[in-house]
Amino acid sequence: MSFQPVFNEFWEKVKESITDKTYAKLTLAKTIGDTDLKNIYVRPVLNDGVFSLSVTERYKTEEIESFHSLDETYKILSSYMNKPFLTALLFTTENDITFKINKKRAGSIILQDPTFKNASDVILEMKEKGI
Repeated sequence: MSFQPVFNEFWEKVKESITDKTYAKLTLAKTIGDTDLKNIYVRPVLNDGVFSLSVTERYKTEEIESFHSLDETYKILSSYMNKPFLTALLFTTENDITFKINKKRAGSIILQDPTFKNASDVILEMKEKGI
């Protein structure tokens, strides 16, 4: 069974959290084996009033930051799932939503109580400005 349909469902929750202004942050973690790439962090940014996502790839010796649309970010993150990441964590003010890939490469989504009480600063700014 492929994990992709469940990851697509997870990504819908990411988009909803941005639309609902509850998004705090998104992290890819738990790699398969010892890899140079350790984590990927996704944060919203506003550049001249234009919304995009900052994707920070954290390696053993450096960090690389790039900026992308929602659709571009989906493609990037999707390509890293299962190679090398097994877990994506979406932190919102309503829930922590975890996407996991098990040993059989099936995906699952787990909801937990929220870690963050406030959305990211950029999301709060967007809410304030009505973006």
